[in-house]
Amino acid sequence: MWLYLVIFGCLSVSVPAPAVEQGRSCVFLTSSRNSKKMEEGLVNGTIQYCAHTNCCVGFFRIIQGQPVAELQGCKMVVGGCLDPVCFTSTTHVDYIRCECSSNLCNGNITWNAEEKQPQLKHSSYSADMVTATVVVLGMLLCTLVVAVKCRHRFRGYDDKQRLSLPEESLNSLCSCHMSKQSDMDLTSMELQQIVGSGHFASVWQGSYQGTTVAVKVFPTWCRQEFTAEREVYGLPHLVHSGIAHFLGAGRKSDSGDCVLLLELATCGSLSSFLSKNSSDWTTTLKLAQSLSEGLAYLHSDFYRHGVHKPAVAHRDLSSNNVLVRDDGTCVLCDFGSSTILRSCAGPHSWQRYMVNAQGQVGTLCYMAPELLDGCVNLSSGWCLIQGDVYSLGTLLWELLMRCSDLFMGCPVPEHRLPYEEELGASPSLEQLIIHVSERRERPSVPKHWQQGLHDILLDSWDHDSDARLTAQCARDRLVSLPPCCSI
Repeated sequence: MWLYLVIFGCLSVSVPAPAVEQGRSCVFLTSSRNSKKMEEGLVNGTIQYCAHTNCCVGFFRIIQGQPVAELQGCKMVVGGCLDPVCFTSTTHVDYIRCECSSNLCNGNITWNAEEKQPQLKHSSYSADMVTATVVVLGMLLCTLVVAVKCRHRFRGYDDKQRLSLPEESLNSLCSCHMSKQSDMDLTSMELQQIVGSGHFASVWQGSYQGTTVAVKVFPTWCRQEFTAEREVYGLPHLVHSGIAHFLGAGRKSDSGDCVLLLELATCGSLSSFLSKNSSDWTTTLKLAQSLSEGLAYLHSDFYRHGVHKPAVAHRDLSSNNVLVRDDGTCVLCDFGSSTILRSCAGPHSWQRYMVNAQGQVGTLCYMAPELLDGCVNLSSGWCLIQGDVYSLGTLLWELLMRCSDLFMGCPVPEHRLPYEEELGASPSLEQLIIHVSERRERPSVPKHWQQGLHDILLDSWDHDSDARLTAQCARDRLVSLPPCCSI
């Protein structure tokens, strides 16, 4: 009996254990600050074996016309990627990105410096794709036939409606046909003290014809930024309590610098206000509601008195680009990166605005994941609008974290920017892509806050841009919150 047991034991020891199954293998490269975040699979030198995904990913910076790897490894979020070859897409001016589904594919990218990289990912061609294409084309053909029939049926009615309006009224419907405002005479303008400065301009407190104003001064070499911001402020019907009041524009006679005259918000930027002050619930709610109302109006698209007010995507919404008035309300400002979404301007104008859209990036820690990642179709104005809503969510979080009534019995946290606690004061693009886009992390919301606040924040910064609230819906939800704080 003992002999059998010994033999069985020897056999048990001699039989090798089954090999541990390894997943997709990807080229692995990361910096020390992100090594823990990327090691979600077994790492062996320069190779990572994915634990939860079948996709490899790579991020490359363009240096002297050549792609240099900055981050490579397994994709952090489980998701499909069809192409075995690592075709690249442009994420930012100096960055490209690729995803692929074969071993070590992210170490051998397919990239052509001569071609403009598409914003959308490539997909492999297969028999299934050909079949799908035939089906889609058939459906489009049927839709076209129905549309033509409907057009013939209702064309007479349509023409009658058009004939009922005089030609000059039709032209006046589009804001493109509005005459440009003439320059102001700035001889009586006086600069008193500087209150802020940025990449393209400095802001002064000054006086104009005896009135205290904010004076935004652009050097002569920043004329393009001046023109872009002036064009937004000059749109018809862009007068709202949630948008900085525009008084006019002109040029300084001595230097030729370009100047915008605006109302002076004496409390400064929202960032400055929050760093110096905590607020009770009533004050916080007033700031949040006015902020969302201003953004909702900026996004609105309507005709009034025969004139079109187009939607505008701000595209650089941050606490530095929001001002606080004496009455405790917020106003939007700094529209140098904004995109006017005119529906009546024709293809040439639309393409011109899309060039502007691709050239601007906004403030990184407020940027939506699809904009950080570059997986977005910039020819769609809707994606820019919903990018603003994500930024609104982070701003609302920034506001609420300085509300004393939401931290009863505890010290109010110091003012911090989104993701500052997790990533530091100046996170890199690489860090934010991993944290916000790949890992889908968001600023930490205290668990004891009421569910209504949680829902507003979560629905504003949803990873799916189409699932986010609109700015108007965010405003409506804020208005529906109780006037007295109930944690």
